[in-house]
Amino acid sequence: MPFLDHVLQPPAYGWKDPSGALSRPTSAQIAGEFFTRLNIFRSRKNWLPFFSWLKVLFLVPFFVLFLFNFLHWWTFLAAFVYGMIIMGTHGTIWHHRYCTHGAFRFRNRFWRFITQNLTINVIPEEIYVISHHVHHAKSDQPGDPYNAQAGFLYCFLADVNHQPIAKDLAAEDYNRVKQLMKHTGVKANTFVQYQRWGSYAHPGRAMLSWLLNWSFWYLVFYLIGGHALACSLFGAAGIWAVGVRTFNYDGHAKGQDRQREDIDYNHHDRSVNQLWPGLVAGEWHNNHHLYPKSARSGFKPYQLDLAWCFIWTMRQIGVVTHYRDYKKQFCKRYLNPSDEQAKP
Repeated sequence: MPFLDHVLQPPAYGWKDPSGALSRPTSAQIAGEFFTRLNIFRSRKNWLPFFSWLKVLFLVPFFVLFLFNFLHWWTFLAAFVYGMIIMGTHGTIWHHRYCTHGAFRFRNRFWRFITQNLTINVIPEEIYVISHHVHHAKSDQPGDPYNAQAGFLYCFLADVNHQPIAKDLAAEDYNRVKQLMKHTGVKANTFVQYQRWGSYAHPGRAMLSWLLNWSFWYLVFYLIGGHALACSLFGAAGIWAVGVRTFNYDGHAKGQDRQREDIDYNHHDRSVNQLWPGLVAGEWHNNHHLYPKSARSGFKPYQLDLAWCFIWTMRQIGVVTHYRDYKKQFCKRYLNPSDEQAKP
């Protein structure tokens, strides 16, 4: 069986129904799977999805304090910019273009570490990276961990129900997981540790990294603007942490065929370019599915790509040593097709 067919832990309702078509579980089945996989008392191997949602839960008090104690025009503006633009753009830079697709390279580990921790730590790299490789290999097909055709809840709870790696991988397959993750800087469990914890990351190191990251950023925000700014930005991170779980449902047109001529050029799946995610986070999603390894996804003049602006700037000052940019290929093939056809 191909590696990407079994690297993820399959849900109880399966990827396919008996006929081989996409399994479309009920809301009750999805919720049941979600709470089963969060149960760390049932299995210690459930620690990573539990940990991921624990961070979201811990951000709720900050949001409540922001809403009822610290809501002013300036904290609202700061929260909007941080949650909508900074968190979103960083997610595109770090989790999407670097960790998953290796679209650029850092000069050294120091700058990789700095970039990793430029914002409040929310999403575990392991949950994002491995499942995203599967997503591209099986986009909008059975086995896609966030297949929009199965509904909103299927996508929204995918980080627990569909994205964790399988708990029974052979040593050879676990080594392939390590190869996909090694450039991220997240230290790998040994195979014996993987068999104990069911994950690439070790819970002790993950929790220490989380506590240090949150402590650092709360202190920085507090020194700049007191508890008002710190609670506002941590609350904004909580909004982003929930909102980002809705992205792939919308980014694949809610499972519908809504691609538009001269806007969406990749027709191998149902991904679409959306103005808002594109402008605030560089997520021109159809472009990305067209050239997934490109460090730039905003190819047209109006497609502002803040993630690309960051990567390009880091290249100019020497922090990034190499990147892939497929804008020329896009323009030749889709904007100036006559030039491409004229080639011998």
